[in-house]
Amino acid sequence: MKIAFIGLGIMGKPMAKNLLKAGHELRVYDRNTATLEEMKAAGATVCGSSSETVEGVDLVLTMLPNSPHVKSVMLEDDKLADKMPKTAAFIDMSSINPVASREIAAELEKRGIQMLDAPVSGGQPKAIDGTLSFMVGGKQELFDKFKPVLEAMGSSVVLCGDVGAGNVTKLCNQTIVAVNIAALAEAMQMGQMCGVEPQKIFEAIRGGLAGSTVMNAKAPMMMDQNFQPGFRIDLHIKDLNNVVDAAKAVDAPIPLTQMVLEMMKILHHDGDGSCDHSALLKYYQKLTGEVLHH
Repeated sequence: MKIAFIGLGIMGKPMAKNLLKAGHELRVYDRNTATLEEMKAAGATVCGSSSETVEGVDLVLTMLPNSPHVKSVMLEDDKLADKMPKTAAFIDMSSINPVASREIAAELEKRGIQMLDAPVSGGQPKAIDGTLSFMVGGKQELFDKFKPVLEAMGSSVVLCGDVGAGNVTKLCNQTIVAVNIAALAEAMQMGQMCGVEPQKIFEAIRGGLAGSTVMNAKAPMMMDQNFQPGFRIDLHIKDLNNVVDAAKAVDAPIPLTQMVLEMMKILHHDGDGSCDHSALLKYYQKLTGEVLHH
């Protein structure tokens, strides 16, 4: 399949490489020349502009930071929706506000273009090994047609409902991950301060009810004081702000989410926004003056 891929960042670049490995023809553009050289070496066709990437394609994929970026690329500045073939479809893999997903889909529908929103979970490691989880919103027929493309980048691809449902589900995911990481950091810090080695706590708990994918991924990082992203605090703040907006629209109570969001904002103001979200541990270390160890 001939695909335009927009957004070759920490997640997008390895996802694009997995599409190439699966045999798809990829057209890419990026302001970072080093990234373009890397993608060219991987087999992608490097274009001179974002507009050029959508020429003659079957599918346009975006993996961008937030709602304004997707709107800018598709409808406002680059206006790719007016330049892509009317026979092509659009899949936005960015994690954005579901309201924005529905607005973009409505504008594309006026142009005769169908859209799926398909945000992902798994962070950079799963983007690299092609085992991301896709949460998809859109029509069943369109989902069935392009599911194999998403399966080239992920091990789980689930249709959650109509357009916007993917991003609603992603917001639920980000809430659970954020609260889970905060609870893990809080418990590990308390356990160490009570005289038990964090590694023993981890080994004892991981196989029980409290065990989780989050624990397996983040507890070793916390004990190693390794806060290289992964998934940055600042990006998680963006997602939780979208949770707050979505919850406000339907009057849903989210006290735990709001508490963790405030913790992350404090870390951002302390200069830790570019750290992995496992750096929520730093919130507790700053309060206690004690560093978690193995």
